[in-house]
This record gives sequence, structure tokens and C-alpha cells, in this order.
Amino acid sequence: MFKKLDEVKVLRDPIHDYIHIEYKIIWDCVNSREFQRLRRIKQQGSSFVTYHTAEHTRFGHSLGVYEIVRRMCEEVKGIRNSLTLEDKIVVMLAGLLHDIGHGPFSHTFEAISDIKHEIYSCRILEEDTEIHEILENAKRGLSSSVACVINHTHPNPLLSQMINAQLDADRMDYLLRDAYFTGTTYGEFDLERILRTLRVKDNTIMVKESGIHSIEDYIMARYHMYWQVYYHPVARSFESVLSALFERMRDLLAVNPNALNGLHVFDGFINVDKPTLEDHFLLDENVCFYGFQQLMFHDDKILSDLARRLVNRDLFQYKDIDDSKLIEQITKRATRAGYHPKYYIRMDRVRQRPYQPVGDDKSIWILMDNGEVKEISESSTIVSSLIKGRNRHDNKLFFPKGI
Repeated sequence: MFKKLDEVKVLRDPIHDYIHIEYKIIWDCVNSREFQRLRRIKQQGSSFVTYHTAEHTRFGHSLGVYEIVRRMCEEVKGIRNSLTLEDKIVVMLAGLLHDIGHGPFSHTFEAISDIKHEIYSCRILEEDTEIHEILENAKRGLSSSVACVINHTHPNPLLSQMINAQLDADRMDYLLRDAYFTGTTYGEFDLERILRTLRVKDNTIMVKESGIHSIEDYIMARYHMYWQVYYHPVARSFESVLSALFERMRDLLAVNPNALNGLHVFDGFINVDKPTLEDHFLLDENVCFYGFQQLMFHDDKILSDLARRLVNRDLFQYKDIDDSKLIEQITKRATRAGYHPKYYIRMDRVRQRPYQPVGDDKSIWILMDNGEVKEISESSTIVSSLIKGRNRHDNKLFFPKGI
């Protein structure tokens, strides 16, 4: 039913050394138009304006997630013995295709467009697409099975745990990959040790007691990557300008439906409530920057200025938000300088806790040497301190330089 390739395809990868593809259906999905589009979507959205080598893509990350899932299926005895061949194919496909619905600029675009990538991932799997045809030709109903893993409705909970949990292939790949391509060490942890200490009990993925320290490193890596890389204020400044640009386009169209005549690249995301799958497929980051370059010459001064800032990296400066008086003062100065505060005064609030137990399927469980099962904060002083400590937050105000 699931044909093997004549020989295993081996792809070089800086994180995993080699990515191994044995089954034809996996190889066909990699070569589909929808998956190839991920070459044109950066993995980290706006981090490239801060870390100049953060140019890696969702394509590479998705292959990396697949490889970790493949290794789980082969190397973790409890998983290998618990899953059928079809289960393994389904979960490897889910790892490969979990980000197939991502729009440009990562999660920032989700907030701008109000389109969740998981929804579009499932639509791409189940509607009229090349990937859907590949899956259904292999086995009828396969596309729905893969979608069920991604949207957490698959009857076998092990599959979703491997893709989306507190300790999953997705997080493990993006931490290592993002650390590598940003040139930082914050996201490094011992992947090999974690894979060696994974166990399965009561249809739940656990870590044996001797692997606790590796999990602590993994959780701390996540903590540092968020505050040092993902929430970097320069990257958030780019996101502020980007959101202001889309807000201005929508406001102009509300007054004049012809305001963007001649520029159609954003039509599906600012003129309609639900973009089609073809709209989604065609909008990647290359197209976005082409659109920004065109908008630099628009008659509307605000729109052209915001587009110029994105293209030329002339981003907003920022200050910590201490009180409302500071916001009022900067808003008044911006208005006097001729800046419209709706588009040039942007507030951003972020908070993050690296680990929080949130139920059986979203907690990290430790299998103690005596057979007892404990949630990791009950076994680790470090994790317990993180949970009991105050939530870290960072509130910043973004505005043009020189105000």
C-alpha cells in the first residue's frame, strides 16, 4: 500500500546531518507545489531584520520535524511497537505537512489576516490540491487522517503528542534550527539524549527519570530563545510597521474601493473575508516584498512611507511602556511632527512562560525508576521554580525615530 523508493533519499541538513526519506508518498509530498512554496516562507518571520543569517525557511524546518518524527518511530521502542505502519506514515506526513498552511512572516501574518495556519494546513490537505491528490491516491481517507493529527482529533493520542505537545518534534527542531541560523546558542539542548530517554506508558509519551536534566535544558532553551530571539524588539518593530501597513490598506479601501488599483497581490487578504487556497498559495514573502516596493510609489503618503520603511529597514524605535503619561507624551509629539498616531504609535505586549502543565496531553511526564509517573515540575526544582515564578512580560511602545 505504501510503496518504498528504489533507494532511500538522503538530504543534507545542518541540524540532523541527514534527512532520510524511504517512502514514495513522503517524497511525492516534498515535491508537491504546496510544499515547495515553503521555500518562499521564512521560518522565523521577522527575525531576519535582527539576525542577518536567519533566512532559513519553513521548508527546511518541516523536513526537520519529519526527520525527528521518523526517528521517534524507528528508535523509540515504545512508539515503534505501539504504532502500525499506517500510523507511522500518517504521523510522519503530519510532521512534514504541519506548517503547510503558513502565510508569509510567520505568526505575525496570522494576527494581521486573522487566518490560523492550522486551519489552512487542514484545508490544503482535505480540499482540491496537489497534496490532497497524492495522499488520496495512496489510500482513500489518508488526507483526513493526517489532518486529524494536526488538529488533535486523531483517535490515537500518541500521534498528536509527537507533533504538538510540550515536548514534541516541532519544538525540538525549531529551537535547534533557529539557534543555528541566528548564530546563537540559546536554543541548544541534547536532542540525542532526549530521544534515548523517551518512553511510552498508558498511550502517553514520557521521559525516563535519568533524562530529567536534558528536559530542563530543553525548557530553558525555549525560555531564552523567546526572550533573546523571538521577542527581540527590533523584530517586533518590523511587525509593528507591517501591521500598520495592512491596517492602512484596509482603511483606504473602505473609503475608496479603487485605492489599490493596479496592485493585486494582496487582494485575497484585504478585500475578502476568506482567501481561497489559490490566494494563499500565491502570497509568499517574495510577492509581499514586490508589493511593498510597488506601494512605495503610492499617492497615499502614509502607505508609501510605511512600505518604504519595510523595504529599507527604517523601523520604529521603541521604549518600555511604564505608564499612560509616556504614551500620551509620545503621541502628542508624533502628532505635532505630522505622524498619524493610528499608524505610527504602536503598542505591543508579550508574555511567555517556557513551560506550564495544562492537562495530560500537554504536560511533560517523567517515568520514575520505581514505575511511578510524575509531572516534571514535581521532579525538577528548576521547572518547579519556573512555574511558581512570576510570568515575565515585556510591554513596548513603537514610534518613528527622532520624536
